[in-house]
Amino acid sequence: MSLKKNYGDSHDLFVVSSKRFDISPYISKYYDKKIVFGISANRFYPLSNGKDPIESYWNLRKKVVLYDVPEKPLEISGSDSLILLEKVFSRTISDLKINRARYAIACNYDGGIIMDGILIRLSSNKFWYIHADGNFETWLLAHSEGLKVNIRDPKSWAIQIQGPSALKVLKNCVTSIDIEKFKYFHCRNLNFGGQNFLVSRTGWTGELGFEIYSNGPQDDHLHLWDYIMERGKDFNIKTSSLDSMGIRRIEAGILDYGTDMNRFNNPFEVGLGKFIDLSKGFFIGKDKLLTVNKKTKLFGIICQNIIPFSGLKIFYKNKIVGQTTVGAFSPYFGRGIGYALFNYNNNWIEKKLYIKDHENNLHDCQIVTLPFFDESKKIPKLVNANLS
Repeated sequence: MSLKKNYGDSHDLFVVSSKRFDISPYISKYYDKKIVFGISANRFYPLSNGKDPIESYWNLRKKVVLYDVPEKPLEISGSDSLILLEKVFSRTISDLKINRARYAIACNYDGGIIMDGILIRLSSNKFWYIHADGNFETWLLAHSEGLKVNIRDPKSWAIQIQGPSALKVLKNCVTSIDIEKFKYFHCRNLNFGGQNFLVSRTGWTGELGFEIYSNGPQDDHLHLWDYIMERGKDFNIKTSSLDSMGIRRIEAGILDYGTDMNRFNNPFEVGLGKFIDLSKGFFIGKDKLLTVNKKTKLFGIICQNIIPFSGLKIFYKNKIVGQTTVGAFSPYFGRGIGYALFNYNNNWIEKKLYIKDHENNLHDCQIVTLPFFDESKKIPKLVNANLS
């Protein structure tokens, strides 16, 4: 198996109609026949552009990249919005300040994860939840009976600008902002060439960066794209598909809902226990989460000879003990990396384990804790960065 394989050629491909799916308002800026699209949150997104993602990966690590992403905001507003959010999220929401963001997980009554995403507080009674793949709107509606809340899809589309020069690009686009005060997980309404957009200091790469959320179809999305590319020229800004982002998110230990976790996994077993506030009042799934094993079953995996793409079995003493959820070739490590989800708790880091490829060959693998590096998130938090 070639170590140069990646996201675009690691899955079966099908021709799919765009009926019932949303197409990005930015698509004309990068579309060609080589692009492979994925579908998330009923939206097409550029998974691969047919090019080697390694070049884009290094541009992401050393310079700056613009990504069109499928993240889908939902708006929750009204006098009882906080009551609903405290009910459905396993993390305290009441102390979230206006213009701040917070990672938030929603569980079902069995303690399984049904959605994760970033919650942004826009005002005292108005929130946006930027969520992963899935129909979370229905879940919110089902639990809003008797509450004075309005739940709607604002038809916003997100783009991400990520990399060491990301905030330099932002400063060039929005001269009025004080970059030093625009902290990690903070949000601002900013003007880009005459249009106002919500911007958050977040991202899905583990790199320094920010996200821009449009207001809806009325925005001039193409002008925004051109404006950013023009203002980013001095910093060698490039556009890329999500295969390079996918490599980096694995290195950063960022999980993808539906790939690395689902409703059958509780937050603790996939290493997300720090985002669960069992001391708060009632929330859906709390009773079950109080009783579960709090140790993680999800780890990083490094392979010298193969890429541990999803679905490969992991063996210990000739028995299957887990499988991979995702994998990619890491240019940083020069080998295949991914995530390993085990069937039960054990000290897997100290065990001699093997991974079986699709040709039934066994390969040595190394199990490590996540993330693979930058555990304290110094990179996206802007620690010791130079913005001059």
